[in-house]
Amino acid sequence: MTDLSARMKPLAMEMSRHSPGAVLRSIIIGLTAFLTVVDLFATQAILPSLTRHYGVTPAAMGFAVNASTFGMATASLVVGFLSPRIDRRRGILLSLTLLAIPTSLLAWAPNLAIFTGLRIIQGLCMASAFTLTLAYLGEQCSAMDAGGAFAAYITGNVASNLIGRLVSAAVADGFGLAWNFYFFAALNLTGAALVYFTIQRVPPMPAMTLTDSPLAAMISHWRNRRLRAAYGIGFCILFAFIGTFTFVNFVLVRPPLSLGMMDLGFVYLVFLPSVITTLIADRAVARIGTRPTIWTALGIAALGLPLMLTTHLANVLAGMVLTGVGTFFAQAAVTGFVGQLALKNDV
Repeated sequence: MTDLSARMKPLAMEMSRHSPGAVLRSIIIGLTAFLTVVDLFATQAILPSLTRHYGVTPAAMGFAVNASTFGMATASLVVGFLSPRIDRRRGILLSLTLLAIPTSLLAWAPNLAIFTGLRIIQGLCMASAFTLTLAYLGEQCSAMDAGGAFAAYITGNVASNLIGRLVSAAVADGFGLAWNFYFFAALNLTGAALVYFTIQRVPPMPAMTLTDSPLAAMISHWRNRRLRAAYGIGFCILFAFIGTFTFVNFVLVRPPLSLGMMDLGFVYLVFLPSVITTLIADRAVARIGTRPTIWTALGIAALGLPLMLTTHLANVLAGMVLTGVGTFFAQAAVTGFVGQLALKNDV
């Protein structure tokens, strides 16, 4: 099996060279990201079916499905605070294993309140794995490799949007809603297995041996104006993305578009260009800088929004493509920026 950590140079070592096996490492990073957050957006593909199943309004079902973000916000703060004391590999492995439990329990959730609670628990587990993986990448990648590693991780995130939604619609349409959640629980366990065989425990890094408490480190990060700005941009990107792609599901299934469940699944092939473009986010940052890259990406996303309000399917799909490409490209740039700047702030 591939030892992911063996192919990453600590920050205390060489910072200016690419480490060997970069392509294989990027594939593993992307797969880990895919299996970590595949549950987050896949459920959006079956929102209309869930709305009918629970007999609630689209707004109530949209809130329940996206309740996972509340769990993610909470877990990110807690894990960030305790991060210096958490073994990266063990934490990621435990988070993905536990994630399979609420995912499978969603298959029999009797009412919307329990469904919402399970989605929050899912968010707790997903964010724990996500945060620890990003911390691991930031610590173990050289400066030259970091941008590509973070881009690979965000690309895996993009792929989870595309493949997760498509598969979710197909499984729910062919086997029912319950089997949809059992299938994704199996994917969570697959992610845990991937982490077990590819990420090995690494010795503590000198750069991470801090005299300050985790609270002091967190306060130090919040005092950094550039980090605060990056946090705000990241929040806005996720907020806008989730809101937009929750809303568009109901636009697509209502007249005059009136798409069926499988048609709705295939619609999310619009994320395919994002899988390709996100991989070059680190190159764009290196060539023109972080700020111009983010501005350009958000501008592209903004161009797509008006198109999604039209009644012509081609226009809606074009808008989804532009919004997906722009938001994921910006997310990759911001994530890489935060990872590198936070480490410099700690040193």
